[in-house]
Amino acid sequence: MPLFHALPGVTVIAAADANPAVLENFTKDFPVRGYADWRELLEREKLDLAAIFLPHADCPDAAVACAQRGTHVLVEKPMAASAEGARRMISAAAQAGVILSTPYVWRYHPVALQMKALIEQGVTGRIVGCEGRCAAGRLSRYPEAHAGWMLEKARSGGGPMFNLGVHWIDLYRWLLADEVVEVIGKNVHVSSQYDVEDNSFALLTFSRGAVLVLDISYTVPESYPFGRDLYLALRGVTGVLAWSPSFEGVKERLFVCSDKEEFSQPARQHLDFDLPRHDGYAGVMGYRFLSELVDSIRSGKPPAITGHDGLKALEVVEAIYASAESGRAIKL
Repeated sequence: MPLFHALPGVTVIAAADANPAVLENFTKDFPVRGYADWRELLEREKLDLAAIFLPHADCPDAAVACAQRGTHVLVEKPMAASAEGARRMISAAAQAGVILSTPYVWRYHPVALQMKALIEQGVTGRIVGCEGRCAAGRLSRYPEAHAGWMLEKARSGGGPMFNLGVHWIDLYRWLLADEVVEVIGKNVHVSSQYDVEDNSFALLTFSRGAVLVLDISYTVPESYPFGRDLYLALRGVTGVLAWSPSFEGVKERLFVCSDKEEFSQPARQHLDFDLPRHDGYAGVMGYRFLSELVDSIRSGKPPAITGHDGLKALEVVEAIYASAESGRAIKL
């Protein structure tokens, strides 16, 4: 809500939630009309944009209903509990001529933008290996936040790779401007209480040969700073980029190493970033994503992140799970 409030000319007018306590608390905090059912909200309200944060399995029906009413749609990642659900949304949005987007906000982080610029400038040369680690919180945080469905495979689609890994899959697709063609996956269950994995590991091969190693987890020690262990790195034949994001921090540091003569000296250096503060989830990343989405709606131009981007991430995750179950590499 703070992000929406910060956007000029944008007003949130209504919200729906099936949990009465959640809805009551939300409408107390923010003066909007409240509905117990999103279908009633759509019948009674005229919306330019609907933001959908339902259980993943329920998102396709809601997105299709919005599109059929001519309402643009923002669906929280991973968009659906299956790639087929994402395809339904894409088809409905195309038929209705409305925008469909999903908030892969890491593309908007100043450090990520700098990494992409350095790659395009040839600082790394041909990229050979990449790493992505995203360990965030513990399983218990979902039941505590009225989101126990996140730990039910039928409603969420899966565990941390489905919920968190999609961020890094999308980010590396964007950084490398390439697509995954083969995956090898391994899921680890620490807790036997739920039917989703606690930890998921994957080896992704892109079409031009770069290999990405993913370590995605709900297993983080309570003593770990801010409850998140995040890391991104790319290694090429002439250079390396490495970054440990602070998520909602305002100070970041990117390590850059390159043999390229045109790279400013010294050959090894740290680039420091002071980020502007923005209230709201994901800070400046969330604000820039929403700002660009609103601009797309007003101008009629396609959004930077489309439903197709969401679908590609889901297809990779489903291949990772298929590999983990079969013990074989899966081609895409």
